[in-house]
Amino acid sequence: MVVVTAVSKQYRGLNGRMRKAIYNLAIPKANLKSVNGSSFTASRLCCALLVLLLSTAAFAADWSGAEQQLAKKIVAVTGPGTLSLTVENRSSLGRRDSDLVQNGLRSALEQAGIHFVKSDQAAASVALTLSENETSYVWVAQIQQGAGESEVAIVSVPRSGRSGTAYESMPIALRKVPLWSQDERILDVAVLEENGTPSRIAVLGAEDLSIIRLQNGKWQMEQTLQISHTRPWPLDLRGRLVPAIDHSLNAYLPGVICRVTVTGAPSTITCHGSDDPWPIVSATMNLNSVFPSAGSSTTTSVAVPPLSGFFTSTRNYFTGVLSPAVGKFSIVPKFYTAAFVPREKYTLWLFASGDGKVHLVDGMNDQRSSFEWGSDIAAVKTGCGAGSQVLATASGDQAQDSIRAFEFPDRDPVAVSAAVEFPGSVSALWTEARGDSAIAIARNRDTGNYEAFRLSLACGQ
Repeated sequence: MVVVTAVSKQYRGLNGRMRKAIYNLAIPKANLKSVNGSSFTASRLCCALLVLLLSTAAFAADWSGAEQQLAKKIVAVTGPGTLSLTVENRSSLGRRDSDLVQNGLRSALEQAGIHFVKSDQAAASVALTLSENETSYVWVAQIQQGAGESEVAIVSVPRSGRSGTAYESMPIALRKVPLWSQDERILDVAVLEENGTPSRIAVLGAEDLSIIRLQNGKWQMEQTLQISHTRPWPLDLRGRLVPAIDHSLNAYLPGVICRVTVTGAPSTITCHGSDDPWPIVSATMNLNSVFPSAGSSTTTSVAVPPLSGFFTSTRNYFTGVLSPAVGKFSIVPKFYTAAFVPREKYTLWLFASGDGKVHLVDGMNDQRSSFEWGSDIAAVKTGCGAGSQVLATASGDQAQDSIRAFEFPDRDPVAVSAAVEFPGSVSALWTEARGDSAIAIARNRDTGNYEAFRLSLACGQ
């Protein structure tokens, strides 16, 4: 006799968060015999298969509502006529679902008076991207008519009820490369030399800056430079290393700036009290690149302007005072970190604010977002996807943190990479000097050590 009893233990999902308990109810007076014992008859087998088919059908996604909604938005722009349609699946949807969405949208457009033709014969073209964020599937249709500016139509489909997402289909791979680990606090790391991989780094700590070189496959301490400061550090200390124009590095700490030179022997450091703003995008950061602008079908060379923020010397956040101003905003809500999204005619700034939300500032408006991120964000430029991505930590106070890459086709983030897990909570996330990678610092929950990683992105196949 086989008896299935109730199971009420919690289990962890793929992202490490606790899920609701699952209960398998006991089967009263169960008396299951083998097939050879003839109790499990053909009729019962048919019933079991029917139940399975019905449950599968109930679980299957119904995309028709979203397809009709998106079709209406597209036809409102193009009107009835000839159209070419291309579809790119950048979400975790499988081939079957993505084909269903494409076919359903085509059918809805045809019912609205659209005739599909080749691109050279079409009066309008639509490039549909199937994307997603943490809570919804997001479908973005970029509509182009003639030589004018393109328009964007977006619909969202909640992901509730769908589990076991196959993140392997994400279009970008987020890579995490270990750099350095120590028991003392790490605030930031700067790569000084590299040949394919980093070979010399500067590690900013609470009381010193270490120069470390890779020799014979092992990291060796080259020199330790002491940081002088007259006032005690705040409890939750933060700091940043930024390349300078006339010397090697500037080390920014609360109320202190240190000038570091590492080109000669020995390296030197000079620190002084200062309330000068910290660079968010420094003048030395090479961020001039070609970005596909939102709302445009062509690529445009966009230069991200330098931006600095004043950091409070007694706490762990930026005051919100910016230099220079972003459009009409010289002051934004106090924030922990910032990132940017290049546009054709402006830069969309993202501030992870003290109210627990990300504020989107375009120079004319300050929009408080509804999506849930952590307090550490950073921007990187790549040759993948939209050309630039935003890295963001997960929301919530968790023993184990994670970071994902997002893009912004409009004002809502779309996940373009799977989440990369860290051995503990992330305490710092800074864009590197070249702009195409970031440094993340996490404290290992098991060892207590601080660990530094380089994050970079690789385009999917």
